[in-house]
Amino acid sequence: MLTINHINKSYGTLKVLSDVSLAVKKGEVVSVVGASGAGKTTLLQIIGTLDRPDSGSVMYDNVDVTKLKENELARFRNSHIGFVFQFHNLLPEFTALENVCMPAFIKGLSADEARKQAMELLRFLNVDGRADHKPSQLSGGEQQRVAVARALINRPTVVLADEPSGNLDSHHARELHELFFTLRKQYGQTFIIVTHNEELAEMADRKIVMKDGKNS
Repeated sequence: MLTINHINKSYGTLKVLSDVSLAVKKGEVVSVVGASGAGKTTLLQIIGTLDRPDSGSVMYDNVDVTKLKENELARFRNSHIGFVFQFHNLLPEFTALENVCMPAFIKGLSADEARKQAMELLRFLNVDGRADHKPSQLSGGEQQRVAVARALINRPTVVLADEPSGNLDSHHARELHELFFTLRKQYGQTFIIVTHNEELAEMADRKIVMKDGKNS
């Protein structure tokens, strides 16, 4: 489903990724761990098409996204990749429902269909009662569930999560971790999760360890 072949990335003289290769199957939950500066987030950004490697390829089935032009890349990202960040990145001026709908609007779904799908996700994630609330009115756990719904709205090929529970207390972190596996069971969703949380890392189907820009 996703194959990363011999990825290299440097910023100036700093080598961040060195010949990284990785294959991820559909429906797999993969954790990526390692010390700060090991290349975890850079790898996730390249997988998510937010950054380009200096060399190597990132294949989604038969599509090498490193060869796509910027406008093609933006369309591909919107349709195939969902993102969950540590600090949620919800737009403060919009409600939970509106935040979830944003990627669907960009994709071209009608307002009615986008809202219908968004409410279904919020209901599944047990935050539909907060649909009309803005992010500042939500708890950290609620905000993260809204962010997960937003990541799922376009039914992406893969969801990429960067320290998704890093800003949550232990109770809400555990809830979020269990949610990923519920979503995999419900939707067959694939997750690649960068985390410092050992509990989450060990729950994954497979743990990738990054060290000095290399994976094992």
